[in-house]
Amino acid sequence: MTEATAQKKFSCPACGAEAQWNPAKKALVCPFCGATSPAQVELTATGEEVIKEHDLVAALRGIPDEARGWQAKKISVRCQSCQAISVFDPERVGQRCDFCGSSALVPYEEIKEAFRPESLLPMKLSEDQVRDAIRRWYGSRWFAPNQLKSGALTDTVKGIYIPYWTFDAQVHADWTAESGYYYYETETYTDANGRTQTRQVQRVRWVPSAGSLDHFFDDELVPASRGVQPAMLRRIEPFPTKQLTPYNAGFLAGWVVERYQIDLVTAAKEAREEMDEEMARLCAAQVPGDTHRNLQVDSDYSGQTFKHILVPIWLLTYGYGTRAFQVVINGYTGTIAGKYPKSWIKITLAVLAALAAIGVLLLLTAQR
Repeated sequence: MTEATAQKKFSCPACGAEAQWNPAKKALVCPFCGATSPAQVELTATGEEVIKEHDLVAALRGIPDEARGWQAKKISVRCQSCQAISVFDPERVGQRCDFCGSSALVPYEEIKEAFRPESLLPMKLSEDQVRDAIRRWYGSRWFAPNQLKSGALTDTVKGIYIPYWTFDAQVHADWTAESGYYYYETETYTDANGRTQTRQVQRVRWVPSAGSLDHFFDDELVPASRGVQPAMLRRIEPFPTKQLTPYNAGFLAGWVVERYQIDLVTAAKEAREEMDEEMARLCAAQVPGDTHRNLQVDSDYSGQTFKHILVPIWLLTYGYGTRAFQVVINGYTGTIAGKYPKSWIKITLAVLAALAAIGVLLLLTAQR
């Protein structure tokens, strides 16, 4: 199994056992004696915490070796079912994948150590808070089976740090388009009875238009996880990047971390596509007139930087019948997204009730 270079050990100051990060107490807590100690972060000479932005163009040529590794001893395994790569403390025995529940875990050997996260959001919600939130969420799902609501299956909830890339860029765009202005003309026509009628018909007058705009993209998020569906993650965003803390391995003590599998090149390409789409929307909003066509946008990117960050989630993966379901909770804001089984009995009753309501409405209308 792959091990990162051991640079730091988070020992309990009271008994010497391995301490773990506790989100409720916002400190490292010993699971044996209960002693607490703060996680230390590196400071500048002036005492300020610094989160660096890396030059994207330079990084795409090659990430230096000193920017790699977890700064603590870790073990990596790959799930053969969902392909997620999980990284955890060597004291933990990984028996099942935290993402899909599969037991098909194999050691993951890295050619090069992963690019070290620049910063992270510490886990803010405790396990008890998450369990209560899941029960409330299930309780609000009217079509969920009753036995699912009562149990909520929270015994399988897992706290995990997942990887993201963030991108900054200053963009200048020049655009051209044809602006359309509506006007109306009176048209004469013959109706079905042979009578001559008139009506107002909308026309469009097209004229050339052009303009430019400047826009700064700040921390555009691109998920780098394989264990959680990107669409599910988008539903629990945003992760407040203004609250990021400089990376410190102490925050990860006792927690599973997913290694990124969406590399920097792929993520940068996705971020550029999303930025291009946003620039097109912003330029379209500038085009004068009632409508437009043939919009052309020429964007120039500068000051492109990126960060690799970790964000906290709580994950519930469970089976119901023959199907698997996943619920994801933002470990900082508490936002929940997920899928759940539907009760065909409740759906049938809802359809019958809707049909009955329509029938009553039609009957009342006919009696008027």
